[in-house]
Amino acid sequence: MGKESWKFSHNEAANAVFTEGMRKIFEYRDLGVKDATNGDYVAHIVKANGRKDTDEVQHWHVHDCDFQMVYVLKGWAKFEYAGEGVHTIREGDCINQRPLIPHREIECSPDMELLEIVSPANFETRIVDAPAEAAE
Repeated sequence: MGKESWKFSHNEAANAVFTEGMRKIFEYRDLGVKDATNGDYVAHIVKANGRKDTDEVQHWHVHDCDFQMVYVLKGWAKFEYAGEGVHTIREGDCINQRPLIPHREIECSPDMELLEIVSPANFETRIVDAPAEAAE
């Protein structure tokens, strides 16, 4: 299926539903893009839910995807990227994560909310070894 099969979608904030997702420390609001694009893209709001659990994604990992963009709506998050160092992204900041860049989340604020857009929608996340230049 190509782009000609994509559908119009309107995801209303008044009817927003947050659910558990890939990470237990966050809640996710699906914005309807995955269904509208037949899985070519996913767009969701990711927000901290107050849990302090650690998970695999706080280790070095990669996402098997072609595109990943993160825009901070509220709060902040600190990530480390292979070859790019540590970056703290704050409200209004945007990161374009190149495909397959090893990275890890270091920490985030309790009120963090992000808009994340990824292609394809059903991507895999793989744990990888830390790069040699990684911060401790």
